[in-house]
Amino acid sequence: MERVTIIPADKAYDSWIDRKYIPEGKDKYYIRNTQTREPEGGWRHLTQNEMATLIRNNNTANDWNSILVGKSFNPQVVRDNKFIGFVRIGNMSDDILQYHDLRLPIGITNSHISSCDIGSNVAIHNVRYLSHYIIGDNCMLFNIDEMACTDHSKFGNGIVKEGEPEDVRIYLEIMNETGCRKVCPFDGMIAADAYLWGKYIDDSTLQKRLKELTQKRYDSRRGYYGTVGEKCVIKNSSIIKDVKIGECCYIKGASKIKNVTINSSDKEPTQIGENVIMVNGIVGYGCNIFYSTTSIRFILGSNSKLKYGARLINSFMGDNSTISCCEVLNNLIYPAHEQHHNNSFLIASLIMGQSNIAAGATLGSNHNSRANDGEIVAGRGFWPGLCCSIKHSCKFASFTLIAKADYNHEMNIPFPFALVSNNQQLDTLDIVPAFWWQYDMYALQRNSWKFNNRDSRVRKLQNIEFDAFAPDSMEEAIAAMKLLEIYVAKAWFRKEGDASEKTEKELREKGHVLLGGPREDVDRLEVTAEGIEHSHRKVRILKAYDSYHAYSDMLVNYAIVNVLKYMDSHPDATLAAITERFEGERRRVWINFGGQLMVREDVDQLRKDINDGTLDSWDDIHARYNEIWKRYPEDKLRHAYLSLRFALGVKRIGSEEWKDALRREIGIISYIQDQVASSREKDYTNPFRQATFGSEEEMIAAYGPLSDNSFIKKVSAEAPLNIKRIEALLAGD
Repeated sequence: MERVTIIPADKAYDSWIDRKYIPEGKDKYYIRNTQTREPEGGWRHLTQNEMATLIRNNNTANDWNSILVGKSFNPQVVRDNKFIGFVRIGNMSDDILQYHDLRLPIGITNSHISSCDIGSNVAIHNVRYLSHYIIGDNCMLFNIDEMACTDHSKFGNGIVKEGEPEDVRIYLEIMNETGCRKVCPFDGMIAADAYLWGKYIDDSTLQKRLKELTQKRYDSRRGYYGTVGEKCVIKNSSIIKDVKIGECCYIKGASKIKNVTINSSDKEPTQIGENVIMVNGIVGYGCNIFYSTTSIRFILGSNSKLKYGARLINSFMGDNSTISCCEVLNNLIYPAHEQHHNNSFLIASLIMGQSNIAAGATLGSNHNSRANDGEIVAGRGFWPGLCCSIKHSCKFASFTLIAKADYNHEMNIPFPFALVSNNQQLDTLDIVPAFWWQYDMYALQRNSWKFNNRDSRVRKLQNIEFDAFAPDSMEEAIAAMKLLEIYVAKAWFRKEGDASEKTEKELREKGHVLLGGPREDVDRLEVTAEGIEHSHRKVRILKAYDSYHAYSDMLVNYAIVNVLKYMDSHPDATLAAITERFEGERRRVWINFGGQLMVREDVDQLRKDINDGTLDSWDDIHARYNEIWKRYPEDKLRHAYLSLRFALGVKRIGSEEWKDALRREIGIISYIQDQVASSREKDYTNPFRQATFGSEEEMIAAYGPLSDNSFIKKVSAEAPLNIKRIEALLAGD
């Protein structure tokens, strides 16, 4: 523990940075001078009259010759201050600065200022201790207890400075409570970077290289000042230490902000509110952080919100996300995550975005081993319902919906778009594959539109796939169809009393026949699954027949939608040309890299190129992400075409197969249009919902008319247009 010490007065002003860290021929301000910007007209010493005015206005300085000012400096607006060390102050007018209802006169009053550069036309009032900061033009600093920067400040980046031991390096212990997947945070880190670093922990060369790239991204020299960008407002706050603040940031009533970078700009301002505590982290552009939140060892992605007492600890929270009230520990969370309510928490998880954690949900709340080493991995669109309790270790396919229950065993759910429920009466785990397609089309179709519409980022560093039907989810749908064939065949052989061993090929062939036949032949079977839950009870597959065909329809829709999109951008393209261009083997392993989908081959090459030095900086790595993203639309179309080949059960799609697929798509479009409207209409026709209203008019006043629903209107308007396009293709073929 450090003790209070006495420093001789003649050395106090030189002791901020140890002389051994200052290069020969340089002074202690050599880094500071590269950070600051001279005011219009440059710096100059005070005149005798200005010095006299400052002294008359009750200002003191240990050395008035160490005070430099701008050409148009006005000493009349500087009162009741104590200046220590080398201080530079820009031009000052006698105008007023206003932000919302706060109006402050330009000038500096009642403040203690040590070794700072202060921009032009600032309003600094009642700042009890301001040390080693560079303040931009037109800033307002009002009622601040302590705002200081140390010579070894890292501003939330996971690096070490000259002379520091390795054990001071900051890590985020994501995805696992043991710290085995720890990563070094840095300004500009995106979810893809965190996944690359946290996932491939068995690649020791990669781990070493990523740490090296992070360290060399920043200058390890000591002596960097804290910075506050232009037009920032900081008021009524307690402690701000070792913080780098971007322009147009608004901080009000913060309790403690330490070792943090706060990104902010005129187009994407960040706001931080009352009683907020933030230590060791990075805040993205355009964030809102309010009302007694606590963030320790964290990264908060751009355009995200943290509010109402939320606790974010040892976690990465992706872009376009909102967390309020709850507790979030040791997680990697991809973009477009929603989690509200005080009684939910999320521990040691990889949540792949477009997710929603309901009230009372406790994920990772209990450990199934003697150590805290369990994990949860959930694909895109993860949605556990009210009061779900899920233990480590579990894995969920894309768009898994979990009904309210205590789930006491580990689970591995391979069915995308499924409903998982705990049947307490029968003591079974029940799964309805493709539930969303069958029963909540409104939510499914609105998904892509909603997340795209809410993406207001100006700097889109993280590439994000928002379509529900994309290579990751559709590859899962194909795997689910194969599983359904196997499970249905096993159920049939069981019912027939045939206990002989069957190969996977034999099971799939029999299941395919059954699922292609009459529905009643499958509905009368009790279809069960193995390897889904770590328990001795049954896992029942409900609606197997309907789910199988729903997945097939999804694949057809996925393919035709992407074909039409391609033909929009390539007017000369034909279906026959698409067949010729995209024939080949389907790439079956797609990896969600922070929201961007990549094939395994690209990921393997990325890792190889990092390890051998071909990619030698994080900027190089981000450029590679962008290269892969540029060709993603074509990769996605190729996958969609080859997925259609699977859905149709053919090795090549010729003219007749295209016609079959297009005719099916016409029926699918009509089905989607009807289901979008009918699944939303249930909210209006449900008698229990109606029971809370005295009349239909009151209900309409609360919900708005169904006919005015903008998304239903959108789908209804687009459906006939898409059908006409397909009919034109059929006619032209």
